[in-house]
Amino acid sequence: MCNYYSNQFYCMGTIIQQSILHENAEYIYETVETKMKRIENIMSFFLPQSDVSKINDSAGKSSVKVNVDTLTVIKNAVYFSEITNGAFDITLAPLIKLWGVFTQTPQIPSKKEIKEKLPLINYKDILIDEQLQTVMLLKPEQKIDLGAIAKGFAADRAIEIYKSFGVTSALINIGGNVKVLGKNKENKDWKIGIQDPFRPRGQYLGIVKLQNKSVVTSGAYERYFQQGNTRYHHILDPKSGCSSKSNLISATVISGESIAADALSTACFVLGLEKSLEIINTLKGIDAIFITENKDVYVTNEIINNFVLTSNK
Repeated sequence: MCNYYSNQFYCMGTIIQQSILHENAEYIYETVETKMKRIENIMSFFLPQSDVSKINDSAGKSSVKVNVDTLTVIKNAVYFSEITNGAFDITLAPLIKLWGVFTQTPQIPSKKEIKEKLPLINYKDILIDEQLQTVMLLKPEQKIDLGAIAKGFAADRAIEIYKSFGVTSALINIGGNVKVLGKNKENKDWKIGIQDPFRPRGQYLGIVKLQNKSVVTSGAYERYFQQGNTRYHHILDPKSGCSSKSNLISATVISGESIAADALSTACFVLGLEKSLEIINTLKGIDAIFITENKDVYVTNEIINNFVLTSNK
């Protein structure tokens, strides 16, 4: 007899919610929780024993043998950097730290400070040896941060675990990075709300109906601080070293692989509407919902029939 179990826990700097329909749902939930904590332990920027910290500590000096999961995520990160012409770049870490993006005391660095850090931002300086399972950063003081892609990888791994137990209906939400398996407990498509960036958290602009897909949104409204009349958000442009100034206020990517949706949502937000549409339209099985600063909504062709606009904004 199937049992529906839904609960949440804190990991990877956010709340992770799971909803599972299966006779052993609670045990499967705990198995996924253990895996999520394992991913955090090896990929966290903040834990000194993680693979990421070891790579950063050895920058410009030596290569580091890493866990196969870490290697997979970094390889994917480099791939998405290449296809987005560097709009996605995990070597942004020195600038993220400079801005204090994820701290209680964010700040506006001087132009000089930003200029000093920009030469460190280059995904091409990530040296990967797949045979030896090692990673090295070419220059001293370079650092990587997997925060913009690790959650997508974790969501994909969770779905793999569900499938290994024979689960046919499940959802995992890693701080807004959502992936669903099959249909919901009512045997209908899952309905995932797309946040209205001009309204308070939890008020949706539209709903997308899905099976076996991931939905990830990057937006200027998520994390920001204000100084004077200027708002500074957390998504930095690797080329300028400052908050991205594209014409998008929200970029949602829908994909069978959450790791792709995670990386591409960030890249699209940086690139803006026109360049993002060009890239998304060349990628099979990937769709997007873009909201511009002028409150226009753009939906790619393959997902348009599954998207319902619920706001008149």
